[in-house]
Amino acid sequence: MEDGFSSYSSLYDTSSLLQFCNDDSASAASSMEVTDRIASLEQRVQMQEDEIQLLKSALADVVRRLNLSEEQQALSSRRGPTKARPMIATLPLRPSVNNGTVLPKKGGNLPSPSGSGSRKDNNTSTNKSTVRRANSNEHVGTLTRKDSGESKGNRTRAGSTGSNSSGKRSDSKQRDPVFNAGMRRVTHCKEEGYVKMFLKGRPVTMFMPKDQVDDYCLEARAELPSNKLKLAWVYGYRGRDCRSNLYLLPTGETVYFIASVVVLFNVDEQLQRHYTGHTDDIKCLAVHPDKITIATGQVAGTSYDGRLAPHVRVWDSVSLNTLHVLGAGYFDRGLVCLAFSKSNGGNTLCAVDDSNDHVLSVWDWQREDRLAEVKSSNESVFAADFHPTDSNVVVTCGKSHLYFWSLEKSTLVKKQGLFEKQEKPKFVLCVTFAENGDTITGDSSGNILVWGKGTNRISQVIQGAHEGSIFTLSMLRNGTLVSGGKDRRLISWDSSYTQIQTVEVPESYGPIRTIAEGRGETVLIGTTKNFVLQGTLEGEFVPITQGHTDELWGLAVHPCKPQFLTCGFDRQVCLWESVYHQIIWTKVLDDTAQSAGFHPTGSVVAIGTQTGRWLVLDTDSKDLVTVHTDGNEQLSVMSFGPDGNFLAIGSHDNYIYIYAVTENGRKYSRVGKCAGHSSFITHLDWSVDSQYLVSNSGDYEILYWIPSVCKQVVSVETTRDIEWISHTCTLGFHVFGMWPDGSDGTDINAASRSNDKTLLVTGDDFGKVHLFSYPCTQFRAPSHVYGGHSSHVTNVSFLCDDSFVVSIGGKDMSVMQWRIV
Repeated sequence: MEDGFSSYSSLYDTSSLLQFCNDDSASAASSMEVTDRIASLEQRVQMQEDEIQLLKSALADVVRRLNLSEEQQALSSRRGPTKARPMIATLPLRPSVNNGTVLPKKGGNLPSPSGSGSRKDNNTSTNKSTVRRANSNEHVGTLTRKDSGESKGNRTRAGSTGSNSSGKRSDSKQRDPVFNAGMRRVTHCKEEGYVKMFLKGRPVTMFMPKDQVDDYCLEARAELPSNKLKLAWVYGYRGRDCRSNLYLLPTGETVYFIASVVVLFNVDEQLQRHYTGHTDDIKCLAVHPDKITIATGQVAGTSYDGRLAPHVRVWDSVSLNTLHVLGAGYFDRGLVCLAFSKSNGGNTLCAVDDSNDHVLSVWDWQREDRLAEVKSSNESVFAADFHPTDSNVVVTCGKSHLYFWSLEKSTLVKKQGLFEKQEKPKFVLCVTFAENGDTITGDSSGNILVWGKGTNRISQVIQGAHEGSIFTLSMLRNGTLVSGGKDRRLISWDSSYTQIQTVEVPESYGPIRTIAEGRGETVLIGTTKNFVLQGTLEGEFVPITQGHTDELWGLAVHPCKPQFLTCGFDRQVCLWESVYHQIIWTKVLDDTAQSAGFHPTGSVVAIGTQTGRWLVLDTDSKDLVTVHTDGNEQLSVMSFGPDGNFLAIGSHDNYIYIYAVTENGRKYSRVGKCAGHSSFITHLDWSVDSQYLVSNSGDYEILYWIPSVCKQVVSVETTRDIEWISHTCTLGFHVFGMWPDGSDGTDINAASRSNDKTLLVTGDDFGKVHLFSYPCTQFRAPSHVYGGHSSHVTNVSFLCDDSFVVSIGGKDMSVMQWRIV
């Protein structure tokens, strides 16, 4: 069964060893011994990786120095030669690593030092290590000698942008102040006009513009931006792996969830409200009989500060105020089922968690008191509900089981459903109740079974009601039973279980996951392809909400219209209209998509895939314009120059491919490739005049290029005052203040500067969107922080008129639109 947990990767899988360490049968001494050995191995692996990276970087520095020599000859008429650093100065001392606690972070993994070498996966997120050290004094991969990196002629790692182009050796007194923060140190050299930041022990040198050299102070305090963000719209729905999460409220709002946001959507008025009390993936939802109170349950998660406990939140759907929080510290992993009682005024709430035993608990939710608990099953549980006429009876179903639970004082007593002559299905997937109190179930064999009220025996069988699994059953107000399943059929049944009529939804919408009764004759359907459909049992269903069905990475904003484009691993490209929140068109590709970029005219958009292929689509007709291939690895960045004459493509193979563009983006000819990075390309930005390009890579390099000739620019005097048309690079003097204390250099996935150059927005690995003032040139710059995503935020961008910010969540598959207020 799919779940919402983000995975993380490491060099060695130590889970089995850690299980042994946690085994009660093992002695404390042996447990400590194994733990220490694991920690020692991890430290040695980390040290070896850093040493390999330094060697690769030293080799790359030789190539860069050759380029430097060529450029110096060209510049010799107006300035003297740059003093080259000795090769030995490019090699930092051996890093020292202390013992620490391994704590996984959610979202992404640490970048592999080499773009084509060790430990590399399909996307930037999975190229980040989730290993963190709990000890804040520990410097993983950081130089431990006091003078390393800051003294001895201002040594910097080979391959960084810390080359001292003027050939001067600054006095160490000029480099104060130095900030030490966890795994990060920041120094300021006023004489040469740069700030140096250490990320995972690697120096990143960032030169400031000349006009700021004399007045800049690293200790100055940055101000919060006067603007704030307000969540305006959420695109998407989670039907792929969740059930019973779609309801219509008396207010006329359809309620459902995606990521950590509950959406209340008034379809008629095209308005959304949002409940944002959760901190991670919501997996289940229940509506109280009063149709106002709502309960939602979330999974366990990880924040920058530590673990987030799974819990249930009970809240008011009118005011959006949280009324009660249940089970924080009690539930394990997450919540999979929730249901309010019906016959006693909804005073009790049942919940099933995602632990190995799938513990069923019953709560007096108003008192926040747990009345009873029991281990329900060691197999998956898909549904739980109170009997409509007996608040002491709870029915649960799942893999190979159907249980009837009776609450007797503080104990839950189980009766197992007896299939007798009926073949036992592999999965009992859904449950509802008839008006006379009978229990009705749908299973993976396509059968509907009716269980007599008060018994655990089958009273009636509708054999082969569906072809394949029945995912949902709903009893309408008029006594009509409606079923839906894998065959995409919506079938209605009368009180004697005779079929009334059948409607089949199109294949593009996917199988039916859940059904809810709408206003009048309307019915709402949630599908496994994350559509919410509205229609009637007699007519056609139309989508009112749709979204992506796999991890999202590509985001591009139209240069002159209120439109943006998203693409991801589901091979689906979607063009959205941001004012009326409608989808303009979708197109399914042959390959999984990774990145996107609009031509400055907006007439075409380039899409980069994970296979090295890239294609150009007509923005109006979505017709294919051209297809090219560069390498066989993912293309992380697609970026047109401001004049529209060049396209730069950042690849995971460490190269930037440059194409000349003509005929308003309809004809492409390859100019060459920019070679010099020693790791995969992560971000690109163009200069205002389209003459220069700046790039970031997975090992924290900042390199500059003349794209028309694919030459690297290493002269600081040439690059420090370049004006950039955008700022998506996460490394650079104008944005370095956005990095949090103790960052390992991979926490921030994306950044975007507003078009009026006053704001900076970022997306991080903890599901947060941050809003900073721009330029963000002070260490520990303050920001407004916004939750809503439950996975790493893979991309963010301002719309063309700076009216909104758009953010996309990687594995939560959501697209969120934030109003700037």
